[in-house]
Amino acid sequence: MGQIYVPTAADFPKTADVVIIGGGIVGVATAFWVSRAGLDTVLVEMRDGLSTLTTTNSVECFRAQFLEQPLVELAKPSIEIFDNFADVIGIPGYDISIHHQGYLFMTDDEGMLDALQKAVQQYHAYGVTDVEFLTGDEVRRRFPFVAPTVVGATFRQNDGWLSTHEVTQGFAKGSTAKFLISTKAIGIQVDAQGVKAVETTRGTIATRVVVNAAGPFARIVGKMVGLDLPLETVRRQKVFIAPQPEIPQDAPFTVDLVNEAYWRPEVGGALLGWVDPDEPPSEPAETLPVDWDFPAIVLEKVLRLSPFWEEIADRLKREEVHVSAGQYVYTPDNQPLIGPVPEVPGFYLNCGFWAGVMLSPEAGRRVAMLITGQMKPEDNLLRPTRYAEGIYHPSGSFLSGH
Repeated sequence: MGQIYVPTAADFPKTADVVIIGGGIVGVATAFWVSRAGLDTVLVEMRDGLSTLTTTNSVECFRAQFLEQPLVELAKPSIEIFDNFADVIGIPGYDISIHHQGYLFMTDDEGMLDALQKAVQQYHAYGVTDVEFLTGDEVRRRFPFVAPTVVGATFRQNDGWLSTHEVTQGFAKGSTAKFLISTKAIGIQVDAQGVKAVETTRGTIATRVVVNAAGPFARIVGKMVGLDLPLETVRRQKVFIAPQPEIPQDAPFTVDLVNEAYWRPEVGGALLGWVDPDEPPSEPAETLPVDWDFPAIVLEKVLRLSPFWEEIADRLKREEVHVSAGQYVYTPDNQPLIGPVPEVPGFYLNCGFWAGVMLSPEAGRRVAMLITGQMKPEDNLLRPTRYAEGIYHPSGSFLSGH
């Protein structure tokens, strides 16, 4: 079982086969698979707990509806891992509160229908054959809360959400890694062979392999070895609405594709969000400001196609609304950077995620396979060298960010 602790001089590990920087769900999943491969694994996390920054500020969802093949190749096996999580981590009965209530991408713009139908064809070509295209009438028949103006949608029942806290803790408990919390990486030593050691606020760990899974801080970690990684951090806010009788608790994760607002049920209430296209990139930060008017903006956007929200919005009290913020990390093609960096032997990336929760299980396993040689770098479509090779294409997907 993995050890999670604040190290002292007496129990600080001086060496490791692999050091992972970053204790969010992506880093912890990586530690699980690397340690399961038989490697002495140490993860360092600057905060006082695992998955307490970006992971906890997500809406905790997963889906297989991706138009990018590399993301489908991560999403499908990740969902399979979620579905069999207790067996994967070897802890019988372990519960991650998984809900397969689906993802509903809907529109009232008839000009989008062709794109939605083509998207479903693409999903099927990628092997995600259970995605459906629904007409407006079919949407309302299944989901009576939807506005009469909706003209079409895509839906996959096996998408959904879960408890990211339980997933992260489960990966840690099921591993044999050491998780050093309140321990910040402040430098990486290199020599003629590549990575040599990781310097932390509590001591130095000698290692020949480092994985950068630092989430919003991944670009800063990259600079420790002289790299300027193509990463942008962008604030994303979410709203929790306290329980209200009108909120259908059997609803799917529901997205308005026209204005990019979304909501899903949560313990009698709901989580709401909006991908603001005008939100500028910002510097990585542990504490982020929230906008006092964001709940009103989001409610106005979601009630457009889910009109039951209007009555709730009219009577909501301040104490029934909670706003929080985290940071998504974007790359030029909106797909993560996974794998070794040739310029610095022994330095691996597992970062650049706006969809870290839903892709983390397989992303972590892929890094372990690359480290152990089970996968060749050229077989990894998300390799960091893809930009220099000219093999990437900007996403342009109308689904990015949800």
